[in-house]
Amino acid sequence: MDETSKNIPESDIKLPTGEKLVVSSSPHLSSPERTSKIMGRVLIALAFPAAAGIWYFGLRAAWVILLTTVFCVAAEAVWCKLAGKPVKATILDGSAAVTGVILALNLPPHVPFYVPLIGAVLAIWIGKQIFGGLGHNPFNPAVVARVGLLIALPAIMTTWPAPRGMGGTYPELKQFKTSVDAVTCATPLSIVGTLPKITGHDFYAESNFRKIDSPELIRKYFIGCKGGSIGETCIPAILLGAVLLVCFNLINWRVPICYAGTVAIITGVVNYFCPGVTPSPLFHLVTGGLMFAAVFMATDMVTCPITGTGCVIFAVGCGVLTSVIRIWGNYPEGVSFSILFMNALVPLIDRVSALRPFGHAPKKSGEAAK
Repeated sequence: MDETSKNIPESDIKLPTGEKLVVSSSPHLSSPERTSKIMGRVLIALAFPAAAGIWYFGLRAAWVILLTTVFCVAAEAVWCKLAGKPVKATILDGSAAVTGVILALNLPPHVPFYVPLIGAVLAIWIGKQIFGGLGHNPFNPAVVARVGLLIALPAIMTTWPAPRGMGGTYPELKQFKTSVDAVTCATPLSIVGTLPKITGHDFYAESNFRKIDSPELIRKYFIGCKGGSIGETCIPAILLGAVLLVCFNLINWRVPICYAGTVAIITGVVNYFCPGVTPSPLFHLVTGGLMFAAVFMATDMVTCPITGTGCVIFAVGCGVLTSVIRIWGNYPEGVSFSILFMNALVPLIDRVSALRPFGHAPKKSGEAAK
């Protein structure tokens, strides 16, 4: 209360009464955005990498996307029915459909029909509903399903068909015996895993990855001419989806930027000092599922930190783990494991990066002693 208000008699101070006085618990800010509208916008952004995946892998990819989405919605309906929750309202919020599309874009295009079914159960039941449903799950449901499928069905989850436009073989890859036929091909990251790591900085180290890390191949990787999951191949399509999500204010831009930037810095430093240990940072950015995960998986609103500082810590942690797994781990990718691990640390990150409450003033040392 300032000096002016102190001189006003209490009888003249008018407080709101009746309907004008609204008493509620925090937070006091509300948004008119509905969950279904938010999920609809996410689906629009996902349409870009989905369309690119269908272009490169054909109608089989569209079938996998449709099947996985239907299975996820059905799994949500079955759980709600058994748990006595409202089925229609839960399904219409669109979260199960988003989980289904993201999971489908993380699958190889030619998986058997039972793989989307198992993935849907893992994502919806184990990754989401067992914790209480939307908003209560500590882990990204699609990531939970992908990691589960990768551990349970490694052969199916690591068999990649050749995308359209890849041709018969890459002449640059003949020495690695990675000829591409009409059925399967090797991913650039899997080829890296088969090559020996040459320490030092001599001629052999500098030429170790030259056949898979040339400027021409980087260009092909960027536009989508590489083996991989349905949604991870075409980087321009992923970037278009990212721009849309940022424009809709649905993701924190710090997460994809810091995630990809951390991977680029770490792999760049290692490649500079030991070029025979890992390819260039540009190679890591345009191969594998890094860009798709950084835009559509690590940015999940439920499993991502709530503060800007927390998002930076989370993204940097994902980038460090991804780089370590790719360079020194047994798995060529590492993205899903990194996000899953960092999801578990989100409560701690939120606590460390929590903002100071409005009006809070820390006690001085002298006041604390009184």
